[in-house]
Amino acid sequence: MARRAGAAGATPAPRATQAPPATPASRTTPAPPATPAPPATPAPPATPAPPTPQAPPPATSTPLPLPLPLPQTLGRTLSTPLTALTDLPSFDTSAMDGWAVAGPGPWAVLAEGILAGQGSPEPLGDGEAVRIATGARIPRDTTAVIRSEHGHVDGKGRLHAQREVVPGQDIRPRGQECRAGERLLPSGTLVTPAVLGLAAAAGYDALYVAARPRVEVLVLGDELLTKGLPQDGLIRDALGPMLPPWVRALGAEVTAVRRLGDDAEALYEALATSTAEVLVTTGGTASGPVDHVHPTLRRLGAELLVDGVAVRPGHPMLLARLPSGEEGAGGADSTGVRHLVGLPGNPLAAVSGLLTLAEPLLRGLASRPAAEPYTAPLRADVHGHPQDTRLVPVVLRGEHAVPLHYNGPAMLRGIAVADGLAVIPPGGARRGRELEILDLPWTEPGVLPGELGIGGPDDEVCFT
Repeated sequence: MARRAGAAGATPAPRATQAPPATPASRTTPAPPATPAPPATPAPPATPAPPTPQAPPPATSTPLPLPLPLPQTLGRTLSTPLTALTDLPSFDTSAMDGWAVAGPGPWAVLAEGILAGQGSPEPLGDGEAVRIATGARIPRDTTAVIRSEHGHVDGKGRLHAQREVVPGQDIRPRGQECRAGERLLPSGTLVTPAVLGLAAAAGYDALYVAARPRVEVLVLGDELLTKGLPQDGLIRDALGPMLPPWVRALGAEVTAVRRLGDDAEALYEALATSTAEVLVTTGGTASGPVDHVHPTLRRLGAELLVDGVAVRPGHPMLLARLPSGEEGAGGADSTGVRHLVGLPGNPLAAVSGLLTLAEPLLRGLASRPAAEPYTAPLRADVHGHPQDTRLVPVVLRGEHAVPLHYNGPAMLRGIAVADGLAVIPPGGARRGRELEILDLPWTEPGVLPGELGIGGPDDEVCFT
């Protein structure tokens, strides 16, 4: 199975099932916005740059965003490259607990040791040694560090090495990891906990990061209940609880979840006045008697970019560009554009729309790099649609993708334990065929469902 490389800032290849939504289309599937290739890493400068507590502002003609404190940048993307503000390490340090020694041994051990965080220690003379802790500053004229387990002190207070001492051993020299001014990460890199740690080590208190796109979720349908058991023709709303955390996992901020029922005027008012950059609707995208999305978009003068796709489940999904308008302009992005993602009402069909329409759009607006596509061979045959691509929930078992049984458009039992969706070509796919896998936003390459706490042994999951 070819798994994702996962390199930060890498430019992904477009997904096989997607085509760019540049012009209005019928039955097409959009591709994620292109991610620019990261700039080449420059050579370290001859002299260190003066340190500052935050990244430089991005070069742009639009108003500059304020930098955010490090803890608030998690999950966002860098607007500027991360450049080291200091050498790392910024001075020679000990890599181990032990003794710093000067010259050949045996060595006379000094009384005072050196701990991490202390200032500049006194230089060592030939034949001298001093106890030193990991991370402590190395005294001037030190030859090497002898690990605690590799030396012993005799009754006269002299240190003897139990193996050959190599000059420079177990010393982390200044600038070993990077030099001041060296580019560590390109702009567009996702800020992970490890990136936060690197930024702090490199001298940052704050970072310039891309703003989170603001999203409003509009739940349509008079038949939906918000609590209790389904009854009298009414069903529980599954998308209302599912969509907000899903959208947040894609780097967006959910400003509101509004339940509008099947009220055409309420939908028009919501779309005309919303201050969100992206609106996500559930249901109402087909041509039934209470499917109001298309008529409302026409009334608003919206431009349909994607109007139905050749994918099952999810063929009625759509993507539209909304007019900004006087009231809606406050929510437009930097180009004055608002978008609507119309998801089908069936839950698994809505997931298809999330992965193929909402995710590329939100990743682009949040400047988040798209993941590298990857493939896996099927462990079992999968039936296909005669003309359309199918997206089928799968779990990854070793090198194989195992299709899950509960894959109907209204079903969530399969996707609840899935690692992703397999892209099944028209006509189906036989066992062993390599197929592209669309990951879910909370799954990690190489991690099995049981390790994530979202699945169990094979005999607890219903496979095809």
